[in-house]
Amino acid sequence: MNRKIIEDISKQDYDSIQNKIGNFLKDEIEKRRSGGLVFGLSGGIDSTVIASLCAKFVKEKSLALIMPNGKITPNIETEDAIRIVDKHSIEYKLIDIGFIHKEYSKYLEQNPLAFANLGARIRANLLYYYANARNSLVLGSSDKSEYLIGYFTKFGDGASDLLPIVSLYKTQIRELARNLGVADNIISKPSGPHLWEGHIAETELGLNYEEIDSILHCTVDRGFAIDETAKITEIPISDVDKIYRMYKKSEHKRTMATPCVL
Repeated sequence: MNRKIIEDISKQDYDSIQNKIGNFLKDEIEKRRSGGLVFGLSGGIDSTVIASLCAKFVKEKSLALIMPNGKITPNIETEDAIRIVDKHSIEYKLIDIGFIHKEYSKYLEQNPLAFANLGARIRANLLYYYANARNSLVLGSSDKSEYLIGYFTKFGDGASDLLPIVSLYKTQIRELARNLGVADNIISKPSGPHLWEGHIAETELGLNYEEIDSILHCTVDRGFAIDETAKITEIPISDVDKIYRMYKKSEHKRTMATPCVL
């Protein structure tokens, strides 16, 4: 893989990016006459960055929901999430969705993939419950990498009012996390939706995020053809084609949120 592409993607003014996102959050709260912000905190890097930004810019107007599925979510994820809210003194609620998820199974025909995605949609229900109750806005934690390839559940973790980090690739999110002082164990942790046991993003996708980001940067940002992208990135053309197809196929998912354009 051509490392120079990732180096170019990663070289950003992260102090400026922090401030732009912080101003975006404050402006949206004021413009929409909102009581504040609600977001899901899993203990992964994307939601941790969201929590860190909220703590820095709008702490008193932020509510984090930690929503593990006790039978699926690794304990370390929930422990990390609690450490994050404790570190930043953010108001939070801990709700195990496993009981709700199980209750659904009593009334539904079996479909493993649909049932897995239902977990994400239950979380969205809870986020919007609290947003409704508090006149608040829901923050989505999709980064640019996952947003462009549709790696989220429609009306699940894809349901939000604001997308503060959607202009940043996963590799940039890791750099922003370092800039925000996020713990190394969070930054290096394998990303995973944890919709089923052992659910790791890069394993499911078949490529690592540096490869995905390089492909998207060349095809989407710079408009290169698939064969040209494969040559420039030094990534097999079959992988380039796979990611580009995911981007095109998932267009229907990218329709209902206000992005933070950096």
